Amino acid sequence: MKILIYGTGGVGGFIGGKLAQTQHQVTLIARGAHLKAIQERGLQVQSIAGDFTAHPHLATDDLSKIDTPDLVIFAIKSWQLEQASKDILQYTNDNTLFLPLQNGADNTEKLNKVLPKEQVLSGLCRMISFIKSPGVISNPDIPPSFLFGEQDNTRTSRVETILQIFKEAGLNAKIPENIQVAIWQKFLFITTVSAIGGLTRVSIGVMRDNTYIKDLMLKTAQEVYAVAHTKGIVLPENTIDKAFAAIARQAPDTTASTQRDLMEGKPSELENFNGYIVKEGKRVGVSTPVNEMIYQLLLPQENIARSPLTPEEGIRL
Repeated sequence: MKILIYGTGGVGGFIGGKLAQTQHQVTLIARGAHLKAIQERGLQVQSIAGDFTAHPHLATDDLSKIDTPDLVIFAIKSWQLEQASKDILQYTNDNTLFLPLQNGADNTEKLNKVLPKEQVLSGLCRMISFIKSPGVISNPDIPPSFLFGEQDNTRTSRVETILQIFKEAGLNAKIPENIQVAIWQKFLFITTVSAIGGLTRVSIGVMRDNTYIKDLMLKTAQEVYAVAHTKGIVLPENTIDKAFAAIARQAPDTTASTQRDLMEGKPSELENFNGYIVKEGKRVGVSTPVNEMIYQLLLPQENIARSPLTPEEGIRL
């Protein structure tokens, strides 16, 4: 299979590196010094699951150089999806499948606006990973896992094929019974910690040990749960308990990628997390005062971070 990894950051670098060690043809889309390092030395992955160096079929920033892919794995930020799907569409065909692995609850819907809906899958990943230095990916905590499936949760031969390829690469992958529920479970967890981390600018260990901040996280999660329920996403009753159990298991110095983007003054996924809950809450008639407070406090910084973007910077890989 010809596999294109669109975005070779923490997630794309890990999954692309693992897949590049199989017999399948893997192409990585990256930019700048990171791309140059991969081209010269290969992609180095330092992972809790084991270190390795991978040499993809091709690493490039020029989509015109790629072979028509059978599978495109989007590993960029949620807010970059629509432009990326527009950019890649002309280099695909009627048989290409598209798999988003971003944080967020509406990534599939974003792709459906641009790409043929029948070719779009749904997915997510659970991991902590980032670019440590050009050509080097670090996965210091949480053994990576990947969940994906058809939008209607049908267990088709094409998702079974992808699952087998992931397993060939040594990836912990699964097709859940309901991919939408799985996505919202992850979304609730990441929305609960990310922007509050951006506000407090401290690690998850500090936040969970502070009674006031922990209560704020709980109220954030309760609002996400309420919006999901009203939208017809039937999350298990213990979803919030499981999210806080996961928070308790994180290494104390852990920070979420959105928090790091906010702290570094970069465009973040604020709109796709708390902003999305605020807007969906208003649409379906659910009050979300805590998420709105968090969103509005961070929005001025987000607007400043986005204002200098040039067309060339529009998708950061």
